[in-house]
Parts: sequence; structure tokens; C-alpha cells
Amino acid sequence: MENTILNTDQTLRDFEFDIQEQNTDKYIHSAKNVKLYVKDYGKGKPVILIHGWPLSNEMWEYQIDFLVQNNYRVIVYDRRGFGKSSQPYDGYDYDTLTDDLKEIIEQLQLENATLIGFSMGGGEVVRYFSRHGGKGVTKAALISSVVPFLLQTNDNPDGHPKEKSEATANAIKEDRIGFVDNFGKTFFGINIINKPLSTPLMEYYRMLCSFASPRATLKCAESFSFTDFRDELDYIKVPTLIIHGDDDKIVPIDLTSAKAAKAITENTYIVYEGAPHGLFYTHKDKLNADILNFLNS
Repeated sequence: MENTILNTDQTLRDFEFDIQEQNTDKYIHSAKNVKLYVKDYGKGKPVILIHGWPLSNEMWEYQIDFLVQNNYRVIVYDRRGFGKSSQPYDGYDYDTLTDDLKEIIEQLQLENATLIGFSMGGGEVVRYFSRHGGKGVTKAALISSVVPFLLQTNDNPDGHPKEKSEATANAIKEDRIGFVDNFGKTFFGINIINKPLSTPLMEYYRMLCSFASPRATLKCAESFSFTDFRDELDYIKVPTLIIHGDDDKIVPIDLTSAKAAKAITENTYIVYEGAPHGLFYTHKDKLNADILNFLNS
């Protein structure tokens, strides 16, 4: 009996140790009173996945395990104001958001990393090179990205009129969750004929968006709608993967990735025929394969 108790106690201690070793959730202090929620999985060369608006790190569910199983270390985090990260009142401009990214890279002591930014996250990828010299990063990827510039101006006549962004802001202020619900249908290309994901999964993504700070939701929309990255693309001197769907109704390909592919010197540009904005789910197998090929190249 005593031996049985000792063996059981030892097993429990081993189990607790294993749990502690596998507990890869952490918080990184990026600024005064700002903590970023970070997940750090696997071993190998680091890959940092930056989520889109107004989602959180969970959007990468179908990429994380795939990359870990293929011998990469995967770091995902919630942008300030979203998910489990702090929700300060200000700090949603790209300089501050990219400084947050810099803190993650430095505090985790990452080297030879690949930065992958989805949609709004593409802005942080570009700004990291122009503001911080791309320190520690040897590859980059822009997926359904907003760069280089979305706003309609005299020298960007095909951009979105300012009134469109103002209408979006008003809709968020009036009924944020209702806005997210409608936004999600366009995001994934849902219509009467095409239903690429289940109703419960749509509700899950809506729930993730609902966790975002209302203030962060509004201010980040301003940042990606009005920030001009055109003069910053020259700072990217590493191999860059650019992927975009040609049926993206949220971030039109001709306004964004088609132009980025002409401006970034060393890039691989892949167009997904018929793909909507949210191709991280609708085309997850193809996306995973293309990302892995790029990482292994």
C-alpha cells in the first residue's frame, strides 16, 4: 500500500511538472500598464503570426498546429485592445503597435524569425522594417494585407473614400456586435450560394471579435484605413511572401497586394482565385502549404 501511495504521488508530481513545462501562455509587458497576451509553441525557427482586425490570436488555430508539427516555433499574440491583452484607452497607431511587436521579439530573444501579418497585421510587418530595421527578422509574409494604402487621395484615386470609413465608424458606434455579424459574412464570402463555414464557427469568430475593446476597434480601424505605407515598402529587404484572394471584398487585391508585389524587391506573389478575405480558414490547406514552402525555401 505504501509503495502504491508513493508511486501515485510521484506520478502526480511528474504530471504537474509536465503541465508547467507545457504552459506556454504568458504576458509580456510592452509599455507602462500594458500587457500583451502571448502564446509560444514548438521548437525551431520562430514564426510570429499577427492577427487581423477585429479578431485575436485564435484566428490562427488552423495554422499553429500545422507549423509546430513541421518543426517551427510559433508565437501568436493579442494586439493591445484585443483578446486577453490590456485594453488601454490610447496607443492604437501603427508606431505604438509596432513598438509592442518589437518588445515581444526582444523579450523572447528571437532571431531569424519570420513575420506573418494578416490584413491589418500587414501594417505592423511593414512598419517593423521601417521603424526598427527588421531586427531579428529574415523573412516576411503579407496575407490579405491592407498595405500599402487604402484611402482615396489625389495620388491614390482608386482607394476607399473617407466617407466609407466614417460610415464604418458610425456603424460600430451604433451597434458594434451587429456590425461584426454583417462584416463577418463579407469577410468569409458568405452568400445564398456559398457557405464556406458553419453557423457555429461564424458565431465563434463573432464572439472573438466581441472581446475587443470598443475603443480599440474604432481606433485600429482608423489606423489601417488612413495609414500610408507606400514609402515604407523599400525598407523590406528580406524574402517576402504575398498572398491575397481575388474575390476579397474587404481589402481589394488591386488596391493592396498587387501594388505591394510591385514595390517589394524580393517577393513571391500568389493570388488565390475566388478566395475571400478570410482565406486563413476558407483556403487553410492551401495557405498552410504555401507558407510552409516559403519557410522551407
